[in-house]
Amino acid sequence: MSLFFLFFLVSGFCSLVFQVVWLRLAMAQFGVTTPLVSIFLAVFMAGLAIGSWAAGRWTAATPDRSPGRMLRAWALVELLLGLSAFVVPPALERGGELLRGAAGSGWASGSHYLASGAWVTLVLLPFCLGMGATFPLVMAAVRTGWAARAGRSFSYLYVANVAGALLGTLASAYLLIENFGLRRTLILAAGLNFTIALVAGLRSLGRDLRQRTAESADDATRQVAGEAAPGGFGLPLLLLTTGLVSMAMEVVWLRQFTPFLGTEVYAFANVLAVYLAATVAGALACRSLGRRLSPGRFRQVAAALWVLAAPLALLPLVGADFSRAFPSPWLRVAFGIAPLCAALGFLTPMLVDRWSGGDPRRAGAAYAVNALGCILGPLLAGFVLLPRAGATAVLVLLA
Repeated sequence: MSLFFLFFLVSGFCSLVFQVVWLRLAMAQFGVTTPLVSIFLAVFMAGLAIGSWAAGRWTAATPDRSPGRMLRAWALVELLLGLSAFVVPPALERGGELLRGAAGSGWASGSHYLASGAWVTLVLLPFCLGMGATFPLVMAAVRTGWAARAGRSFSYLYVANVAGALLGTLASAYLLIENFGLRRTLILAAGLNFTIALVAGLRSLGRDLRQRTAESADDATRQVAGEAAPGGFGLPLLLLTTGLVSMAMEVVWLRQFTPFLGTEVYAFANVLAVYLAATVAGALACRSLGRRLSPGRFRQVAAALWVLAAPLALLPLVGADFSRAFPSPWLRVAFGIAPLCAALGFLTPMLVDRWSGGDPRRAGAAYAVNALGCILGPLLAGFVLLPRAGATAVLVLLA
């Protein structure tokens, strides 16, 4: 299991390096605007949602659910992600050339955003699908090979993935891009993806994994089947809501904090870094309290966080407006968004663990529902709410 944690840490690192660099490349071709950020985030999260759902369905439908087969599938996905470093930059450049050469496509017009959004989707979506597929594939390997750890495997992998994403955001924004440039930064991340693919592929051929039979997989299925929450729309609705509100707020936060953090690209990286750091803290607290508290007490803690979520969502109003209290831009961002992000970092993996009980198909569907909210949030904020109301009013509405 520690090897899975390390792999997901590195995979999360690479994914956010790709995200930060891809955003810069897209802005260079299609404009540095809030609607473009909204489109980019929506495409990114759409890939995660569809990939997670499809991979979860595939793990349930395939006859061979051995951990070796799941690891080989994961290795292929990581190989695909590494190849993105050589495909995405020239493809985005080509899209920019075509758009600039098209007659009647006004800059920042509706037709411009439609065309640029279609091209960004065409280029990025296949690789975002691969990122979304990783959770169900590795959970399927854990479920059949390490059944005793399967019940809360999503939150375990989630901590590693988000921690890696935090490191990737900071490294790409402040170290890699400045020293190596955009293209070389992508190639460095691709090398890590290729390494994961190689090691996972070799690990899938190990004798101990080959000896795990379909019967043991069925035993694991029966073991965790009773741990999942019953059907219904309650938990999926909560997951949809957390995704929608958090990502819609991220667009609003960019509008609020860009004047203090510099250009929108750097503001995105800074806001994302605080967002991820607080999410890691919340997810670690979820893992720790889940082991130490009784189920009833743990649910009481979660209920308290739900009650606090709305007032915590209003803290950016204080952080952005009271410059004397927070002279440092980082302090303004941390005070404004970290408490809510930590609460959501606690609640999201808890809900997925509760809904799935370690079943990769249910976990893939739950993560997809959360990602669907993450798709709707930026589009709602960037194209509907912010054009019609100020950032303060939108934030109050989301709270």
